[in-house]
Amino acid sequence: MLLRKLPWALAVTSALVALAAGCTSSDPSPAPTASAAGSPPAWTEPGSYSYVLTRGCDDAKPLGRYQVTVAAGAVSATDRLDASSVTPSANSDEDLGPVTGDTGEEIEAFTLKELIEMAQTATDDGAEVSTTYDTSDGHPTRVSIDVGDGPECWNVADYKVS
Repeated sequence: MLLRKLPWALAVTSALVALAAGCTSSDPSPAPTASAAGSPPAWTEPGSYSYVLTRGCDDAKPLGRYQVTVAAGAVSATDRLDASSVTPSANSDEDLGPVTGDTGEEIEAFTLKELIEMAQTATDDGAEVSTTYDTSDGHPTRVSIDVGDGPECWNVADYKVS
């Protein structure tokens, strides 16, 4: 008995699907885009922009803050915003780094495209990666990478296209 009803049920289901497919408005909806509803728009790196890069996962005690300027797709200037005035001592065991900074913490700043690429490479290598994007234009605002010994975080603020 079930076998006799199966072809009829399939025919009804096919008819309903065909009917639903034929019911479209005269104004077709636009083709879907790469960004789903609620996700940020795709971001294209501009040739010139600036931003503030904060390194560290603890917002109250960041490891470093840097004003980064990008021109022609490459970092053209980096200024540390939170550098404390430290004078090296002749008998100090503390490595003050290339610029007198707290415990020698100086980083090479990167473009936002390079930050996204770094996150993708870490993902490909098996790291736990979390990336947050600006909802208005899609530029990255936070990247967290954990390769197993605690996360490294980079926050982006004051992003301005030149």
